[in-house]
Amino acid sequence: MTLRDYIADLERRGKLAVVREPVSKAYEIAGILKKLEPRPVLFENVNESKLRVIGNLFCGKEPFAEYLRIAPPQIIAAMTGAIAHPIAPTLWNAGTPPCQEAVNLQPDLDSLPILLHCEGDGGNYISSGVFLAKHPEHGRNADFHRAMQFSKTEMAVRVVQGRHFDTYLSDRKSLDVAVCIGLPPNILAAAATSVALGFDELTIANALEPFTVAPAKTIDLLVPSESEFVLEGTVHYGRRHAEGPFVDLTETQDIIRDEPVFEVKAVTHRRDAIWQALLPGALEHKLLMGMPREPTIFREVSRVVKCLDVHVNPGGCSWLHAIVQIEKQHEDDGKKAIAAAFAGHRSCKHVFVVDRDIDIYDPLAIEWAMATRFQGDKDLVVMPRAPGSSLDPSSEPGTHNTCRVGYDLTQPLETKGKKFEKTPFPDVDLNRFGW
Repeated sequence: MTLRDYIADLERRGKLAVVREPVSKAYEIAGILKKLEPRPVLFENVNESKLRVIGNLFCGKEPFAEYLRIAPPQIIAAMTGAIAHPIAPTLWNAGTPPCQEAVNLQPDLDSLPILLHCEGDGGNYISSGVFLAKHPEHGRNADFHRAMQFSKTEMAVRVVQGRHFDTYLSDRKSLDVAVCIGLPPNILAAAATSVALGFDELTIANALEPFTVAPAKTIDLLVPSESEFVLEGTVHYGRRHAEGPFVDLTETQDIIRDEPVFEVKAVTHRRDAIWQALLPGALEHKLLMGMPREPTIFREVSRVVKCLDVHVNPGGCSWLHAIVQIEKQHEDDGKKAIAAAFAGHRSCKHVFVVDRDIDIYDPLAIEWAMATRFQGDKDLVVMPRAPGSSLDPSSEPGTHNTCRVGYDLTQPLETKGKKFEKTPFPDVDLNRFGW
């Protein structure tokens, strides 16, 4: 299934809100998307652009799983399998690829519906762009980087130190890149996945759902052939520009930094292209950040205990919290799972370990487990302070040192007092009463 097929299917089923009235890319589109979240929204009449905008496409695990034709509980297995058995995408061989139906070699970023999201933002931002680059030793890399427009052809790119793109850029000093916008969720999720340096994320995406690639128009890169837009150009390590403020994953405003400049040299797109918006700090952003961390946590926890499921939940900004469900077999399994979960996601701040009978997608169930199965002096695990996530506004400025805490919310294997299980009410067939 292509992204276009999915959008058409949403419209057929009445799940797509269509806004035909004129709207502005400055604040209005972002505000409407947030008001209607999680419903997908298509904007057909953007004041500042001839192009359409769509957003809220994948605000939860259900639409992501629906796209891949699997059930939500199968996502971790699907992603784990794709990482373990990657498959290279095939080449487009049917003439002009859709992403190059229109080619502009003298681009003007003002003509694109690049959104201004929130009051206080440093400028119009691309937040849904997957950056493709390659290195002579490490190969192709696909990753997310937010990019702030500051001229008709230039953007400041937030490059997080230590990530693979940063390694590529600091080594090569300038990198040709293709920024792809309007992509299906298999590519989005793969680009957000943490893998070893040299691992091609597009092979993960293709293992999840096959797609084709085509040569970019002006640079030596292969791009997903059915991308809605591709921005081609060069990121310069030595050229810097102020980037920010911008709302990050925690829904708080990030600081201003000097970041590398992306010089846009060409824009290609589909003839009737749709710009894919991704609201910063909102549910879709959280899903694409948190969900790819679940397989790595699941893998590490499974090495020490029987792990059943993992949820990097929106309440924890889909980054700082993880809820881990285990089949407890030994009294110390909960504490083992806590240590392993932190190893599986080093930016995590709080880990909650629960039993099989706790619904890890229900915040009330987690709180009930804490209320009835947790004793702070025995079940609380406090890790030594260490560098955590730069996204956490409460971490130590500069070092980002943080206190990691684990909560063992599992019941003891041997009960010495009251039972720990909820008592169910009788199951009554309400059809007998006409309900």
